[in-house]
Amino acid sequence: MKLLISSHFFAPSIGGIEQVSGIVAEELSRLGHEVRVLTTTTAEAEPAGQRFAVFRRPSLRRIVQQLRWCDVYLQSNISLATFWPAVVLRIPTVVTYHTWLTRPDGRIGAKDRLKRLVAKLASRNLAVSRAVAATVSPDCGVIPNPYRDELFQRNPAIRRDRDLVFLGRLVSDKGADLLIDSLKELNNRGLKPTLSIIGGGPEEPALKAQVTRAGLDDRVRFLGKRTGQELVDELCRHRIMVVPSRWLEPFGIVALEAMACGLIPVVSSGGGLPEAVGPCGSTFPNGDSAALADRLEQILANPESQIEMLKGAEQHLARHARHAVVESYLAALRSVAPNPI
Repeated sequence: MKLLISSHFFAPSIGGIEQVSGIVAEELSRLGHEVRVLTTTTAEAEPAGQRFAVFRRPSLRRIVQQLRWCDVYLQSNISLATFWPAVVLRIPTVVTYHTWLTRPDGRIGAKDRLKRLVAKLASRNLAVSRAVAATVSPDCGVIPNPYRDELFQRNPAIRRDRDLVFLGRLVSDKGADLLIDSLKELNNRGLKPTLSIIGGGPEEPALKAQVTRAGLDDRVRFLGKRTGQELVDELCRHRIMVVPSRWLEPFGIVALEAMACGLIPVVSSGGGLPEAVGPCGSTFPNGDSAALADRLEQILANPESQIEMLKGAEQHLARHARHAVVESYLAALRSVAPNPI
């Protein structure tokens, strides 16, 4: 099939939607389908050996050309600018919702209402979690996110001598400050786990000052941004990944990456994070640092529970392997294609 994918954000930008869109494009190309990508993300050059074409910041004329070329159009998040030409041209269109159809503060604005109305014109609507699907439409399907299973793997050669790790942007929504508060509470209870903070962002100076005020400088490391094998090796040194988001995360690929590296994920319970974790981790109420401290104390004090939690990880991760997820996407695309191959 000739498959056109639009993703507002795409490599070399780094983020969940970029990663998923890239995996889908790579795998569909590997399976022999002709794939092209539309994105507003700029790049100096395309990676050597890339199997698919990328049109960056396309004009309306270019968008129409590519829509006329394709058999099926896949949108990673609905884009009004590129959706209406597909409707006019009657191109079969599948939309995957990677996030909520709301404003950042949770309000439903005029644009969100319009997107919800337009979504009814899509050939199929999909979402990355049941939590997101419930906000789109009653018939919205679910295809969970994949992770890079060829990269994120356990490494028995690396000694697992660190306790907690946070991975994400250092912004208030991600809740790294809540984790530091929990670490201080654990210290008051006589537990002294170590914490590594991986990532960068505008909250970094405030978080460092918070660590110092709490007297935790000897147990907290700020490692900055890590990617690729360097990130995997660092994760493999830890026992527990904490995802303390205040925001309702639509899914949470980072939890899959943690499990694949042998870590127990402890995540906030709102949104799609519990679906990402499955039976292989623990949850706590969003924004509740005391409850987070309780969960961490239970796990840290019971090494046997750590082993028990990860027993089902292999089976859970198999459903999120890139080939398995892309097979689900391919089935959805074939279901609306005029002449599926």
